Order: sequence, then C-alpha cells, then structure tokens
Amino acid sequence: MKLLARVGLVLGRDLVLGTIMDRIAAVHGPRRMAQEEDGRVITYPDAADRVGRLADGIAGRISAGDRVVVAVPNGVDFLLVCLAAVRAGGVAVPVNSQMRDDEVDHVIADSGATLVVRNPADVMGKVKAPPVPAKPGDVAAIFYTSGTTGAPKGARLTHRALLGQVAGGAAWPARLRRDEAVIGLPIAHIMGFAVLLGLAVAGIPVYMLRKFHPVAALDAIESRRATIFVGVPAMFRMMLEAGAEGRDLRSVRLWGAGADAMPEDVARRFKAMGASVTLPLVGVSLGQAAFAEGYGMVELGGGVAAKLSPPYLPIGMGESVGVALPPNRMKVVGDDGQQVRPGETGELLVKGPGVLEGYHGDAAATGRVLDDDGWLRTGDLARRGAFGLVLFAGRSKDVIKHGGYSVFAVEVERVLEEHPDVAEAAVLGLVDRDKGEVPVAVVRRRPGSDLQADDVLAWARQRLADYKCPRQVRVVDELARTGTDKVQKAELRPLFG
Repeated sequence: MKLLARVGLVLGRDLVLGTIMDRIAAVHGPRRMAQEEDGRVITYPDAADRVGRLADGIAGRISAGDRVVVAVPNGVDFLLVCLAAVRAGGVAVPVNSQMRDDEVDHVIADSGATLVVRNPADVMGKVKAPPVPAKPGDVAAIFYTSGTTGAPKGARLTHRALLGQVAGGAAWPARLRRDEAVIGLPIAHIMGFAVLLGLAVAGIPVYMLRKFHPVAALDAIESRRATIFVGVPAMFRMMLEAGAEGRDLRSVRLWGAGADAMPEDVARRFKAMGASVTLPLVGVSLGQAAFAEGYGMVELGGGVAAKLSPPYLPIGMGESVGVALPPNRMKVVGDDGQQVRPGETGELLVKGPGVLEGYHGDAAATGRVLDDDGWLRTGDLARRGAFGLVLFAGRSKDVIKHGGYSVFAVEVERVLEEHPDVAEAAVLGLVDRDKGEVPVAVVRRRPGSDLQADDVLAWARQRLADYKCPRQVRVVDELARTGTDKVQKAELRPLFG
C-alpha cells in the first residue's frame, strides 16, 4: 500500500479508539505486532479480532458510557481490553495490576465503574462485535494520576486526545527497513499506552517485557538486535548499573525516554552505545544512535512536546522541554498570568487537543488546572529560552522556600547526582520554624558503594550556595516509586523523623 494511502487510512477525521485496531490491521496486514516474554506472538489481524471478541463479551455487561476498570496483568492484552471496552460503548479506566487493593478500590469507587476486568478470558466473546458509534470528541478513557501528592484524580480524555499524538506514526517507513522495539512500560499509564499504540500504528513490532528488569531488557536488546528502546529515565539508570556499557547494543538506532527529566550525561552515554547503521554481511556498526525525549503528562493525553539529539551532535539533551508538537502551544507565565521575559522562571501552560476534558467528578480540581481559554496549568516550572525554546526548571511543588530564597529541587538533584557514588537523588523541603523550609536529600547509593551522608554533604558544600545545600542527607539502597518509576517524595519524608 502506498504511503499516502496508508496515512490516509489511519489519519481519518473520524478516528476513534474502537476502530483503530481494525484500521491498523488493514494497513499492516498479517505482520507481527508484538511478542511477549513467554513466546506468544500477536499479529495485527490477531489483535483486531481479539479486540472485537472482547468487545462482544463486554457489551453484554455494560450500557453506553459506563466505566470499565481494566486491571489485567501488564502486556499487550491490557491495551486490547481497553480498546475493546471503548468499542463496546464504555469508557476505559486503566489501573496498574501492581497497585495495592485499596488504590484499585479508590479508582473503582471514584469512577463509578460498572465492570472490572481482571482477566481477558472472563469477558472473551465468540464473535467480533461491531463498534458502538463514537465521535472523536467523546470521552474514551479515564486515566488516574499517579497520586504522588494525594489521592489519584481521574483525567477524562477524549478519543482525539489519545489518538492525536500516535496517528502520525503511519508515516513511519515500516517496510523499508527492519525495526523492533523493546519496551517494559506499564500500559496502564499514559506513556506506556501511547507508546504501545503508537508503535502499532507505525508498524514497528514490539518485544514486550511484562515487568521491566534491567538485565532482561539488555538481554532482549542484545539477543534480538533490537533497533529501538523506549523507557523512563529510571530504567536507563538501572541498565547502566546492570552493565549496559559492557553489552553489545550497537543494533539500537533510537533510544526514547519520557515521563520524567532525562539526565544529559545518561542520554549521552546511551547514544554512544548505539549506532547509526550496521553494514550488512560484515556486521560493522558506524556512528551513534539518536536520542528522543518527549514531554507530557496524564492531563495532556501523553506527549505534547519532543526533542531529538542526533548522532554526534550535543543538542536536544538537558533541560529543554523540546518543541511543541503541532497543534499544541506552550507558554510560560508568572504569578500575574502574563508571559515572563526570556530567562525568567514561571509556570508552563499548554493548550492543545490532548488537554483533559476535566477531572472525573471533581469540578473544583478541574478549575484549578484549566482556565477559561483551555490552557492547562502543568504545575511544571520553566524558563523561556532563545528561539522560543522552553527550559524545564522542576515541579512547582518542588520549589523549596528557604529564608526568602527559592531553591529548585531539580538543580540540587543534578549536582548531587554528579557524585560518582550517587546513583540518584531526591531533594525535598522540610518545614523549619526560622527559615520556612530547609532542603534535605535522600540519595540512592551505587551498588557496592560505601557512600555516607557526610560524603554527600561535603560534595554539595563545594558546589552549591549555602542556602541550596541540603541540611540533612539520608543514604538508601532503594527509593519508593510510582508505577512509572518516578520517585514518591512523600514516602521519603518519614526518613527525617
């Protein structure tokens, strides 16, 4: 099928989740969509048929608009059950199967779910059900936030929000070269959902790890000669600690990251491990890999900005958020709501088709993040840079007000992570009677290191202004994390009494 015809088939203006897999199967035919660790192979027609039969089983249990909590184990079936719930006329509500029972119960109660699917076999029908008619502007899914600062809230996302960023993948030259991606992301989270669906649209087969483990990921890349790996920054750190630089990863042409800020030095090291091309027959690899990083969040339906660091070029890394993906727009505003001047720090606002319709059942929370013109307050701090670039400065809740100074946690974390024995740092503010707040840090030591708190404090004092230096440091072997491997800072506070 010619490229323009393929793109037109997927990029139709009536694109909705209930029919997307049928369209993908029509474009890519009987090719492999994914393989899982147990050897199971799913082709595109297999996936389309499975979505239809799952929809048949779900349709008899719900009415139009009912919420369907999807709590099946992580894997390709997670995506297919979500698509089936929408095809049956429901609204998919993904939850991570690794969540605690009380967390899942909160989502079930808050969403008012009619049906909870924990095993695809329980709702598998006998025939392929036709899709219930839907419009791109209808709510298709409710994704719950990770709840790092309180009870999770359900972001109501439309078909347009969830498909707008992935449909363009149909233009990928899937039949002109061999590609395979390795991923171990939780599909219950917006990044994993968007990545798996986007790779399917692009026709790039996936090797799916049900649960990320750095050695398993490195083994898969090396043995399968994978050309793409997509993960969150914590996964890249773990692969480095597991000996990534001693592996043969030259098959990788593209590394991809999202969900959190990617340290520049980590991205640079992975670029050097990959290659631009491997010559046939002789097996010689040349060049470096590229590194792509996306910026987004649940409330934006996934990624709304991206940056690319090509081989050998020291650009597209570091603190830049990237370039807004059309038709998304970004601006940085101060407390007065006006755009800040270049170099000044303010809050990043985003407007585009991926912005949530609102939080489910919480008009007050919706009003706090959405203004009357449809701009979303991201809660991220940013600076306006040259040429319209936006530079990330940290989360607004991670600004520590210390004696009249603003201490940006992300800046202190970057300095601490330059210490050779610090694998990762988390900086937070503790209430202080005299100063308002004081910065403290929890650092994860590198395996085999005997790093002590005094070592970290001495390092910080040599490199940071006094008001930015942590007043206390705790050294740990593991950090509490969310389902997408972000550090849960609220869980670290008890370490300081």
